[in-house]
Amino acid sequence: MTFRTRFAPSPTGPLHLGHAYSALIAAQEARAHGGEFLLRIEDIDQSRSRTHWEDQIYDDLAWLGLSWPRPVMRQSERTKAYARAVAQLTDAGLTYPCICRRADIEAAAGAPQEGVPQFGPDGRIYPGTCRARVFPESQDHAIRLNMAKAVEGLTELSFVEKGALFAGAHRLDAARLVETIGDIILVRKGMAASYHLAVVVDDAEQGITQVTRGADLWEATQIHVLLQRLLGLSTPDYHHHDLIRDDAGKRLAKRDDARAIATYRADGATPEDVIEMVGLTP
Repeated sequence: MTFRTRFAPSPTGPLHLGHAYSALIAAQEARAHGGEFLLRIEDIDQSRSRTHWEDQIYDDLAWLGLSWPRPVMRQSERTKAYARAVAQLTDAGLTYPCICRRADIEAAAGAPQEGVPQFGPDGRIYPGTCRARVFPESQDHAIRLNMAKAVEGLTELSFVEKGALFAGAHRLDAARLVETIGDIILVRKGMAASYHLAVVVDDAEQGITQVTRGADLWEATQIHVLLQRLLGLSTPDYHHHDLIRDDAGKRLAKRDDARAIATYRADGATPEDVIEMVGLTP
């Protein structure tokens, strides 16, 4: 089996040093295994995605010396694939519509109870308000996964982590998925899919054998492994690398233009300079 890994940025702002680090590590992994490095554009959120940021992604990565097969997969062109995945889960009785706004969820959560998780990798743990609701299908709604139903009878949910931070084989606990993650969103209002659903479907379509990404997505991996099982997809290996942080120890964000790759380029930095800045060897 050909080793394949990927770098999957969203065109919602400039790539920064953290993106450079992730893309370079993925490319190094592909070279070390004699495999392929793929690029995917995660533009599922069309309200925030911009063509000029996508063009900048291609330009910055090429400047760093990276190359990838074309054409590039773009999530905005894969709405039918996501719809099929949702239909599969719905036909299995594992989904339900949800009309709750964020404010509704916060209000329903009530006062925090000691020892009860309030937040998971998908944000505030949903209190299940719409789980038994009935309302017109025409009403604008999101689609959620009924986690309790989804994990019924599932055994041996596991994955292998290749990165040094979490290295080893990891087994998922069904009860913990219900208690600490809850009913995740599969389709957001006005969008074709949530990040969790889209990334699982896309990794399978591209034949990804190792997902290479930042440690901030470590907790989300259990969601992805579950969805892979429910959809009958294979589970790749994972490599969660450490994060590039600013002087205060905060991980970089796209709004941190001072550390954008384009800013360093404009200031005269070379690709080798940027590679050294992120602690890698040119």
